[in-house]
Amino acid sequence: MNRPYYPVLVILVLLIAACNSQADKSKIAEHLPVPFEYALVLHGGAGSMNFENFPEPRQQHYKHSLDSALQLGLDVLEKGGGSIDAVELVIRCMEDNSLFNAGKGAVFTSEGKNEMDASIMTGEDLNAGAVAGVTNIKNPISAARAVMEQSKHVMLAGEGASVFAEEVGLEIVDPSYFYTKHSFESFQRAIEKEKHGTVGCVALDRNGNLCAGTSTGGMTNKKYGRIGDSPIIGAGTYANNRTCGVSGTGHGEFFMRWIVAYDISALMEYKGMDVEEAAQLVVMDKLVKAGGSGGVICLDRYGRPAMVTNTAGMFRAYGNSDGDRVVAIFNLMR
Repeated sequence: MNRPYYPVLVILVLLIAACNSQADKSKIAEHLPVPFEYALVLHGGAGSMNFENFPEPRQQHYKHSLDSALQLGLDVLEKGGGSIDAVELVIRCMEDNSLFNAGKGAVFTSEGKNEMDASIMTGEDLNAGAVAGVTNIKNPISAARAVMEQSKHVMLAGEGASVFAEEVGLEIVDPSYFYTKHSFESFQRAIEKEKHGTVGCVALDRNGNLCAGTSTGGMTNKKYGRIGDSPIIGAGTYANNRTCGVSGTGHGEFFMRWIVAYDISALMEYKGMDVEEAAQLVVMDKLVKAGGSGGVICLDRYGRPAMVTNTAGMFRAYGNSDGDRVVAIFNLMR
């Protein structure tokens, strides 16, 4: 009796399937973008700035600050440093610069105080840390990183966050350190439109790891211990190596309710959108329909950026391993 040839047929079928699978993978690979070795994008807040209230000398002042912060981060990445180190260093630089509403330049609350929030997230493991309502930590972004790496928690607030920051050796300053003439005059004038401002950074390192961070002084004249989106993971900050890293700036209540940062990542993961398409849909469509103002900076896992705002402008900068570089303020596409 002849033996059946089923085993041979099965092997042939499996070999053909494997070859087809490899061919399909090769076709897919041909269409995948070539990733940059590293990339970094940052923002210094979005708002209703225009050419009239931003004369050329003032524009250059801001652009120089943005470009300097960008270079600090790119130097870290170029030398093989991690994305988290680049993000922390860039945001610390902007926190120490009174031009921006974070750290030294934080705006005043209705009680005449400075209260700051910050968060950081790593895309490799979805780990995150945040602080909220802090008043005496010189660099809130470093406190957020410490919460992530040196505690069992994701967010600490107020006095507890300050106690923790001091225990882990971060620099504590007198609240008067955060006083700046410009911010206090804005508070005293009770400006018609409250100042929304934030700083943020997203980086991709040579190991393919994304990190996103955000830091803010909140809204001018804010009341009742208000906390915005900046320390909220998924609202103002999000990072996932499978999709992108995001930092937002704008009217935080809308960013929280519409989970803006995570929504961009989800559109990429579940609908196959690229980072620009996802950011445009969330910021220019969903947020606009909801009545929310603001913008985002994003990097996808290839280092490609999206810098989208529905306001008149957003302080922003981007650079990568190929030498591409952008520093801009106004939204000319609006």
